[in-house]
Amino acid sequence: MKKTVKITFIGAGSLGFTRRLVQDVLCVPELQNSILALHDVNAHNLDMVRQIVERDIRANELPAKVSASLNRREALRDADYVICCARIGGLEAFKTDIEIPLKYGIDQCVGDTLAPGGIMYGQRTIHVMLEFCRDIRECAKSDAIMLNYSNPNAMNTWACNKYGKVMTIGLCHGVQHGASQIAKALKIPSHEFDYKCVGINHQTWFIEVRRNGEIVPQQEIYAAMSADPELRKTEKIRLDMFERFGFYSTESNGHLSEYVPYYRKRPSEIMNWIDLGSWINGETGGYLRVCLEERNWFEYEFPELLKKEAAKFDNRSHEHGSYIIEALETGRIYRGHFNVINRHNITNLPNGCVVEIPGYADRNGLNMPVYGNLPVACAATCAASVRVQEMAMEAAVHGDILLLKQAMLHDPLTAAVCTPPEVWQMVDEMVIAQSQWLPQYAHCVEEARKNLADNYIIPGAPTLNPSTRLPIRNTETIVRIRREDEAKKKAEQISEEYNPDKRL
Repeated sequence: MKKTVKITFIGAGSLGFTRRLVQDVLCVPELQNSILALHDVNAHNLDMVRQIVERDIRANELPAKVSASLNRREALRDADYVICCARIGGLEAFKTDIEIPLKYGIDQCVGDTLAPGGIMYGQRTIHVMLEFCRDIRECAKSDAIMLNYSNPNAMNTWACNKYGKVMTIGLCHGVQHGASQIAKALKIPSHEFDYKCVGINHQTWFIEVRRNGEIVPQQEIYAAMSADPELRKTEKIRLDMFERFGFYSTESNGHLSEYVPYYRKRPSEIMNWIDLGSWINGETGGYLRVCLEERNWFEYEFPELLKKEAAKFDNRSHEHGSYIIEALETGRIYRGHFNVINRHNITNLPNGCVVEIPGYADRNGLNMPVYGNLPVACAATCAASVRVQEMAMEAAVHGDILLLKQAMLHDPLTAAVCTPPEVWQMVDEMVIAQSQWLPQYAHCVEEARKNLADNYIIPGAPTLNPSTRLPIRNTETIVRIRREDEAKKKAEQISEEYNPDKRL
């Protein structure tokens, strides 16, 4: 008999992610009787997602039930699992994460994990996630687990475990993407490929790669990856770090570029390290541009989506969430890379911080082995980020603007560009600009306004490089490009199906 499991999705108004995770869950036979409770603060988006998900479930003739509610506590009532993918402040706040630091010469590609954008994103998100935790404690099952996809992942997961008192596991797909690149470069089929990746979220290191059980030397991995023309073009920073540190690092070229002080501090040299073929390769404000372009895509395309064939629940993505729930409910063992509280798992990173390491899930829960020491240079890079995460997390919890400024001062990219007075002023500007999402800093806003009025200094006159930033395209253009891509993929599939070289 199939058990009825209730899974609540917070921040369910994002079609792509919610639809994909629902499909993953319902690919598991034992979970096909699940209750899926969708919650978002945007009623219109929530209703559109509900319609698509319900249609998919009906088309696959499954018994799962879907509900949608603007009331978070109602959605959380008796939940076994909570999947969080909320983004606090939306694009309005995100724009200030990128644009204000640019005035001070701080050039970010993504701005959701570290650097000024990630730090301020954490200030907006953490106090709300602690409210989620309160409601989970009061409304969900007593042993409910939160699977957190919201960035900054490490800061959010740290706060929810330490102050929210809810078991929270941070999940990310950066490790899987990096592993795919390595396997492709080495031409290792998936059934012969294994790896061990250790570090912190978005700064994990592929410490060990195996082919048919045998360890592949790091020099061989580097040689194969650096010989790949596509990687040489799109992953210049990651390959440079690999050469100097001895290990390949997650995440993307654009992400990694803003966690270290080396590559984005001189505007005239940034183009030497990035590629504009895809925003994730390092484009200035690339993620913001893509989000702004696609802001209206869902609504524009919604009528067309309803006309298209429903999703078939016959394949799963590499997202960890459904596999963890399957393991906990069925006892099947799942090995993945999870963000958890460090309890001597990485011995040369601080206990209590959030580390990303390989672990196992089964009916007994999460089992996280002890890895030991990271290589010294890798540990040093991670430790610098961990201390910034710690200060930023504590500042968000306590509304401590001095600690927030100190976190920003210690951020590697910010420190490579700004003087201390500029950092102080930039934080004041960002707190004022984002005050509607920062209730814990309400007592600081007037003082920040006074600081700017009395002591405003001209930022260090950055010479920004316009060639690293692309213009925003309108919705019609985005829709046309997507449809062209879909048509191209369909044509390629047909061509492959009728390839005479593959016929018997």
